[in-house]
Amino acid sequence: MQDVRETLAQQGVVLFDGGMGTFYAQRNRTGHLACEMANLTAPEEVEVIHRLYVKAGAQAIKTNTFNANRDNFPEAHCREIIRSGWEIACRAAGEDALVFADIGPVAAGGGQAPEEEYGFVADCFSEAGAVNFIFESVGEEAGIAEAARRIKAARPEAFILVCFAVQPDGFSREGRSAGQLLAWADGCRNIDAMGLNCVLSAHHMAGLMAKLPRFSKPLAALPNAGYPTVRANRVFYDGSAAYFAQEAAGLRQYGVTIFGGCCGTTPEHIGALKRRLPLAEKAICPSPAPSLREKVPCRQDDFWDGLCDAARKPFAVELDPPEAANLDKYMAGARELQAAGADIITIADCPIARARMDASLLACKLQRELGMNAMPHMTCRDRNRNAAQALLLGLSAEGINHVLAVTGDPLPSQRRDEVQSVYHFNSRKLMAYIDGLGREVLEHSFHVFGALNVNAANFDIQLSLAKEKEANGAEGFLTQPILTARALANLKRARRELSGKILGGIMPIVSHRNAVFLSSEVAGVAVDPAIVARYEGADRARGEELAVEISLRSAEDMAPYVDGFYLMTPFGRTGLIVRIMEEMRRRGLA
Repeated sequence: MQDVRETLAQQGVVLFDGGMGTFYAQRNRTGHLACEMANLTAPEEVEVIHRLYVKAGAQAIKTNTFNANRDNFPEAHCREIIRSGWEIACRAAGEDALVFADIGPVAAGGGQAPEEEYGFVADCFSEAGAVNFIFESVGEEAGIAEAARRIKAARPEAFILVCFAVQPDGFSREGRSAGQLLAWADGCRNIDAMGLNCVLSAHHMAGLMAKLPRFSKPLAALPNAGYPTVRANRVFYDGSAAYFAQEAAGLRQYGVTIFGGCCGTTPEHIGALKRRLPLAEKAICPSPAPSLREKVPCRQDDFWDGLCDAARKPFAVELDPPEAANLDKYMAGARELQAAGADIITIADCPIARARMDASLLACKLQRELGMNAMPHMTCRDRNRNAAQALLLGLSAEGINHVLAVTGDPLPSQRRDEVQSVYHFNSRKLMAYIDGLGREVLEHSFHVFGALNVNAANFDIQLSLAKEKEANGAEGFLTQPILTARALANLKRARRELSGKILGGIMPIVSHRNAVFLSSEVAGVAVDPAIVARYEGADRARGEELAVEISLRSAEDMAPYVDGFYLMTPFGRTGLIVRIMEEMRRRGLA
């Protein structure tokens, strides 16, 4: 068959096959990974399925290699599956269809870096003779550009299609929006076409496509056959082929020129779409599509303005939420801090994985009743993506401007049988998700902050993560307490290399026991042994005096390198924080 570019130029559309994995499972009653293994154990069955799709009208078929990577199979086994999958598809396609090397998503944090694993799989296909490639069901950009460049270096004539998988709300599991992902691919030099596949029905995919701008490259749509049901522990797609074809063909009005199907789409679905496509209205002169919205500025507030004012260094004070429902003491402490000039209260989200009053609800109460800026911490530990979005929508409606996104401490091992961690995101992906919501959903964006561990033994890693956070939308960082020379040196380096606002961490130590505990048992905190020694034998009054003295010295050391200060209230002792803030102002530090 002719080159895919020629097919698009002459016919206006290219039709792909459907969901090999689900169709194979339907015919053979098999489970996870059995489909790719069939390249070795049942090659005749795989070839039959390919031929059924070609007979139904598919002009392009994907190799049966979606899960073929080293995260799922040993390397030698993976090479065999890819080689066999390519040979089977080529035999089935003959001169009637194009063959695309199918590369599924590689999980960040797997055995290999995404760019290395994508590159390995792409090399296997290039060696086999592939010139057409489809990266499908990916949820973020990581590793794709590098793999595309590698493919083009080996085969300059290659055609590379990248399809992203997003939820009905328009965001991928990794927190990236469809608009952001497609715009990125449209601007990526070595990608020839891009689109959406999987997760969505054709109807919901059309709803997303209608909101997207027009892109310069060919646009693909490979939706699912509706949504699955589970019966007797097996997944079924029951939507009719005729309805799928009607809805999928309608995508042509949004500029789609590459069609096909994903999960649940059988040869019957592809045949129905083949018959329906000539009747579909194509986007010859489409009405102007909306542009991707720029990030909507956050509501104005004194705290952010202070961070941006070189003459000011605002105070962010952390006041942990209570473990019980009575808020009298907490609200009294917040009022005391407000009266003393705290610019914002930050509220930890179940610190050390112990249940406390919800940080976001408490932030709304502070802002509503005291008129005070509040910054809830938001961990990835306890919420899936839906819960995170629901919470962020509520925070936005309540006028909260600031969020600190952190991964969150893991649950203690003895409780894992009772309460399960979620970790749908890590902190960087959560930041990207919040940033995307601010661009495409919310009326106003959040100022997103991240944590910066200046006490890390390997600060290179922390700095690399911080730069990734900035790329994902972080505008500022709250550091861990700076109580060692190494922490101060790392802060200076962060100031040179990061562009975001930095709030230097100050954690007053109130006793020798407190000092030993912090330096021994709290992750991310380091205390100079000389400081620990100063507290030996000190009573409460002497401990508080030392806390003020050491905190002020730390503030003086870090002042030239920070945009504000982040004070952590020990044991609810807000009066101590007030003393430190007043003395810092008297010395001209804030």
